[in-house]
Amino acid sequence: MKDINISEGKVNLGTVPVYFTAISSILGAILFLRLGYATGVLGFWGVLGIIILGHLITIPTALAISELATNTRVEGGGEYFIISRSFGLKIGSTIGITLFLSQTISIAFYTIAFAESFQPLFKMWFDCYGYELPRQLVSVPTLLILSFVMLKKGTGSSIKLLYIVNIILFLSLLLFFFGSPAAKEGYSFGQGVNNFGFFNKEQFFILFAICFPAFTGMTAGVGLSGDLKNPGKSIPIGTMAATLTGVIVYILVVWKFSVSVSQADLLEDQLIMSKIAFLGYIVIPIGLAACTSSSAIGSMMVAPRTLQAIANDRIFPFRKLNIIFSRGKGKTREPFNASILSFVIALLFVILGDVDSVAEIISMFFLITYGTLCLSSFLNHFGSPPSYRPRFKSRWYISLAGFLLSVWIMFMINPLYTFFSYLIIIFIYLFIEHSNKDKKGLVNIFKGALFQLNRKIQVYMQKHQSSLETEEWRPATICISPHSMERGKLLDLMKWISYQHGFGTYFHFIEGYYSKQTHIESKKILAELINTQRDKGSTLYIDTMISPSYTSAIAQIIQTPSISGMENNMVIFEYDKRHPQELNRILENINLVRAGNFDIGIFAGSEYYNRMRNGIHVWIRETDEKNTNFMILLGYIIMAHPDWKNAQIKIFITSIHEEKAELKEDLRKRIAAGRLPITLQNIEIIILREDQTFGSVVEEHSKYAGLTLIGFREEIIRYDPIKFFTDFDGIGDILFVNSFQEKEIL
Repeated sequence: MKDINISEGKVNLGTVPVYFTAISSILGAILFLRLGYATGVLGFWGVLGIIILGHLITIPTALAISELATNTRVEGGGEYFIISRSFGLKIGSTIGITLFLSQTISIAFYTIAFAESFQPLFKMWFDCYGYELPRQLVSVPTLLILSFVMLKKGTGSSIKLLYIVNIILFLSLLLFFFGSPAAKEGYSFGQGVNNFGFFNKEQFFILFAICFPAFTGMTAGVGLSGDLKNPGKSIPIGTMAATLTGVIVYILVVWKFSVSVSQADLLEDQLIMSKIAFLGYIVIPIGLAACTSSSAIGSMMVAPRTLQAIANDRIFPFRKLNIIFSRGKGKTREPFNASILSFVIALLFVILGDVDSVAEIISMFFLITYGTLCLSSFLNHFGSPPSYRPRFKSRWYISLAGFLLSVWIMFMINPLYTFFSYLIIIFIYLFIEHSNKDKKGLVNIFKGALFQLNRKIQVYMQKHQSSLETEEWRPATICISPHSMERGKLLDLMKWISYQHGFGTYFHFIEGYYSKQTHIESKKILAELINTQRDKGSTLYIDTMISPSYTSAIAQIIQTPSISGMENNMVIFEYDKRHPQELNRILENINLVRAGNFDIGIFAGSEYYNRMRNGIHVWIRETDEKNTNFMILLGYIIMAHPDWKNAQIKIFITSIHEEKAELKEDLRKRIAAGRLPITLQNIEIIILREDQTFGSVVEEHSKYAGLTLIGFREEIIRYDPIKFFTDFDGIGDILFVNSFQEKEIL
């Protein structure tokens, strides 16, 4: 056999073994045992619907496999290898384990079906002795013999056996098509037979679940990936050729049933093919035995290799398990230990002995696998990573349709089975996630797709920026601080602003020139900062900025595009009240920021811990025309964060005049128009006496507030800013704000 060449510890197989492994699984037990019954129940058009619907999943999957296989160097593990290298090891191994189970159960399925080829002998026994023998008398010894051959002889001998059984399979099908319907005792053949209809539509998905495993055989050859000389060539050609051959054969077989046998006879005899084929009483049982044994052999070759590949990636939490199941035997590294486990699991299902129940379980797991493969292809198309350059290309809409159909059909077949199937998937993923924290997880699936989606959104928003300027205000805030590690309050403030209604970008400032050393330092600090926010449910975007001075850093960040897709519109500075000298560098850069028409915030952090339960206090003065709505909106946006749960916003209005009622009514109208959750009881008018200062009044009422918002005007920066900002040192955290222009509360 020229397609088998052992060299360098590998069985260098060609394209023909891929084709034969796939086609022998496609034209298998379902074709011989259940297709006639399905035709009797649903009619020609009903079964044709099953074939078409099944291949609307399998063909996109075959195209996706072909595409993925030609994009990377495919090694051992077949579908598992392709999925794990596309989605990361966590997702890949989750699907790989379910794939391994479905492949192992397939061994049992084909072995059980193999026992049905001895139906004439079972019938003879029943006629003679009056009771039926259990099918396990044939299926169990068959599985044990095949297992022994596989363990003893390995892949090479199995491939040779595949050639023989496929010749028998095609010969039996040929004799079936050449069979001439003729009247035989007890059967209604030939003239007058017409099954061209669509009957019993309510049973369509029940029979789909039973028949679907027949179409899944098209991926059987992919499991030989580790033993192929050129997987990028053999997998696409072999898989697609087997799939198309299967479609043609299935349609012809259903047509033959429809014109040859009555509906009643199709329902009563599961080996009705033997009554149609030329020499059918001999050929069809032999063909059934050949196809089921070859399918079982194909699954026996594939399942252990999937398990071996998973163990090679060190996925199992116990080191010894990985060593045991990854170990190979001989020069070709035959998966001896993995085969033993596969055969033991298969034996358990063989003992169960029910073809239809096993078929439904297989359908669920294969549908999950196929849906994942199609999703992988779609996301690679949508994400467009530069590394995705397959020599064979499918279309994104074909892959998306395959994925959606897989999910839909699972629910149509059995919602309960679907629920438990996904529950098993989730449990396996969580288990793997717990024991493989260093490997890529769910984020790897959508990374490229999210990148493309974010890119398109940003470009779209930039193109429509002019119209956005007339819409309601929301903060797109940037902030920079060199004190990220020792001061956490500023990060909390940015986290609150960016939680639900706004966007936030926080820069850690590293003073110095850009160099290899400062770059390494910045990456280390960035990783630490991201880690501190990981468990806080933060939506804040964090980065670092290396610059020779604070001023140059400010100049850089105010020109940095926002990750939100809209222009940044607010800059927040920060200083510690215990170090008022830090105000100087902030005040030196206020005009620089104002040149870009930014709203400005100056956060004054106190030594007190956060007291969110005491709420947010907003202080409004008569001179705060532009700042009033800005502070109210900002307080509402911050209050949306769960940290402020059960807290309230309290508004204080100070005035030197006596018009309390007018001031309160004006503010009430603003709040009512903006539908803000602020009650009149939380609005207080304070008339300043001549002996009172604004700072003393704020300290009296807001000493224990969780956060205090105070507006400031441009004139303050020009005259005596230090005195103004340090006049409130007796209270907790303060956010001083200055709005570039008046905001409208919509």
